[in-house]
Amino acid sequence: MSIRWDPVFTRHLAAELNQALQGSRVRALRLVGGSGDLAILFEDRTLLWALHPSKGWLRLAGRASPAPGDIPLRGRVLAVESPPDERIVRMPLAVTGRVPTALVMELMGNQWNALVVEGEPGVIRHVLVWREGARPRRVGESYAAPAPQPRAGLRGDVSVEEWTQTLAEVPEHARAQALVRAFAWTSTLNATALLGAPTVAHGPSGLAVGHVRWLGIASGTTPPEPVLLELDTGLQPYPFPLAGVPCRRVESLLGALEACEAAAEGREAAAGAPPPDPALLDQLRGALRRAEGRATKLESELAALEDPAALRGIGDLILARYADIPPGASRARLPGFGGESVEVDLDPALAPHANAAAYYQRATKSERAAERLPALVEQARVTCKRIASLFERAQTGEADDAEIRAAIGVRAGAARADTPREARPSLPYRVFRSSGGLEIRVGRGARHNDDLTFHHSSPGDVWLHARHVGGAHVILRWPSAGNPPARDLAEAAGLAALHSKARTSSSVPVDWTFRKYVRKPRKSPPGRVLADRIETLFVTPDARLLDALAAQSVEPTSDPSPS
Repeated sequence: MSIRWDPVFTRHLAAELNQALQGSRVRALRLVGGSGDLAILFEDRTLLWALHPSKGWLRLAGRASPAPGDIPLRGRVLAVESPPDERIVRMPLAVTGRVPTALVMELMGNQWNALVVEGEPGVIRHVLVWREGARPRRVGESYAAPAPQPRAGLRGDVSVEEWTQTLAEVPEHARAQALVRAFAWTSTLNATALLGAPTVAHGPSGLAVGHVRWLGIASGTTPPEPVLLELDTGLQPYPFPLAGVPCRRVESLLGALEACEAAAEGREAAAGAPPPDPALLDQLRGALRRAEGRATKLESELAALEDPAALRGIGDLILARYADIPPGASRARLPGFGGESVEVDLDPALAPHANAAAYYQRATKSERAAERLPALVEQARVTCKRIASLFERAQTGEADDAEIRAAIGVRAGAARADTPREARPSLPYRVFRSSGGLEIRVGRGARHNDDLTFHHSSPGDVWLHARHVGGAHVILRWPSAGNPPARDLAEAAGLAALHSKARTSSSVPVDWTFRKYVRKPRKSPPGRVLADRIETLFVTPDARLLDALAAQSVEPTSDPSPS
């Protein structure tokens, strides 16, 4: 369901907004969610406007504080107005030390545009929303309003004779279209009602009745009686009842719009919640995307597990047919226990008994993964549902900024939440905090590992990596002499195991050394390093560690200079 804007509705809605907002002080503009929804932040309230032809509603909500990423705009509302017979809402502002400024919303067809215009005749300062239209739309270009419709009767100055003559010459089935083309303040919404009383609409007297209705609306002498029209397409706010259209009375057009929004979204009317911080909403969207990616990856790992029984059967066959395997063979065809021929892949560097042991080891690993992965998949799916539900509530204003921050582990005022993405540096690592308060940095992938290790660490920091498997480099920030506390070191090793391909194993060897003993061989691929003076910890990957340490996640401390 969408709101249909015609000149009559636009004029009276602008009048209501003028009464509510004249003299209010604007603080900033905010684009909400990425769908073109606009929030105008005033000192004491917020105007939320869904600037999309499929929506079209707006409502006044509670106060929201400006955040980084918002468009600063400070000024006092002089008026909210609509040009005669247009679907345009203008909000001229008195801005200290600047030329006259106005917010302009164009609501015609699919051309739902919103701009900030400065000066007279006007230069575009900001393009907030732009759907369609060939007119100038770039910042710095002169603003050209849509061409007015060449229709008679802007002030109700059309006589009943002119009205009747124009319409009487048109076949009855084409009168509504002719009415909309000829006379101001008419639209497909009100044309049928303005053509006259149904019982006499075929003759001049019926057309004259329609003229009386039109005259009161066009001249502004008919006082508004806000209603919700019950159209076949859904509810539609309107300033007047329309003959032949079921409706119900409402206190105001703004209240009617809020009811339409609530009905379209299947909920009760909003309680005036302010819009969410767009930077936080973006963080929450990213958290949902990562959670869904993790769940999908775990499901793929579970689906790709090898059959432990088949692997053990191959190990048994290798030992039973030991003498049939040529030395250094990479593949052998052996007679199976049931008389069939079985082709077996081998490591040519290993003896047959070592190849059999490797198959047994793969079987054990697959069994352990089969025990662990279903629970991890279920946990990941629960997390996805929780974040998706919060994201949906955040978009409708039912979840506040504090709840979003708590869900994604961001402190109020932290840069990752309050700074727009384009203004934040892209770090090659995620940040955790050990139970002992030490910062742990986990690389974001192979192409970022080198950057973390050699540009975002100090020589005295501890470097960790799961042995013999692909995985993230991990840096435990350690500013003191000697070894770090065993518990903090074990937690960093646990994160290294969880961010490696051995995450489903029951025990993972994690190598660690001080970063000053790690070097990058020339022409080696991304993430490949050589480390000396290595020590090894054996840890059991536990996904609960991610939540425990992420809950204490902090902004990274200042990075050292590359060493």
